[in-house]
Amino acid sequence: MENYFIDTHSHIDMIEDISLDEIIKSANDVNVKKIIIPAVNEEDFERKIEVCNKYENIFCMLGVFPEEAKTWSDKTYENIKNLAKNSSKVVAIGEIGLDYYWDTSFVELQKEIFIKQIQLANELNLPIDVHDREAHKDTFDILKEYNKGSDVVLHCFSGSVEFAKECIKQGWYLSLGGVVTFKNAKKMKEVAKEIPLEHLMLETDAPYLAPVPFRGKTNEPKYIPYIAQEIADLKETSLRNVTNVTTQNAEKVFRI
Repeated sequence: MENYFIDTHSHIDMIEDISLDEIIKSANDVNVKKIIIPAVNEEDFERKIEVCNKYENIFCMLGVFPEEAKTWSDKTYENIKNLAKNSSKVVAIGEIGLDYYWDTSFVELQKEIFIKQIQLANELNLPIDVHDREAHKDTFDILKEYNKGSDVVLHCFSGSVEFAKECIKQGWYLSLGGVVTFKNAKKMKEVAKEIPLEHLMLETDAPYLAPVPFRGKTNEPKYIPYIAQEIADLKETSLRNVTNVTTQNAEKVFRI
């Protein structure tokens, strides 16, 4: 089997000063062969699909980010449904979830829109890509109650090992990014070490959270190998093993 990486969550269309052609070529050069772009609001949707249609191994997810919950309407539901049914490049509903970090003034609306999108993912038989920032318990409880059969990926996982273990008991996947390489990210390093590879995926969340030694710079899919190597070191296993298993997980869940 060819050994290559998948960046399961990368806003490559938000990277400034570097063309998509260059981003994809430099990713390919280091064996990052497939990239999934998340949406954050409805204005994003058509653009994501256009990018996917232009490049063979670029895929996307459609969804409304928690901070954009106020932009949701019944038309949004139908729009996602129609686009997802008509494009094989739409591989998940995301990124959706809860964010209590910036603004907790509309938490109930965030929850309501999260639930609607979980139900939409179930209806479309698509996986769910989850944004959870400082909202672990509510995110877990809502997924447990409302999700009926869709695979769940907790993107840019930021919880404790104990929380991670509860999530994988549900059969969910955790996606790890550049934070795992940060010297002070003890919690993330512990998660990478303790959680079986069979429940892990790789992501950059580009252009944010570039791994060491590029911390503070613009993140790109080409940095995935640094994240994978850190996980390999923490697990005392080979880079090849981390690459193989995380890629198999992503291919199985996103069907790419």
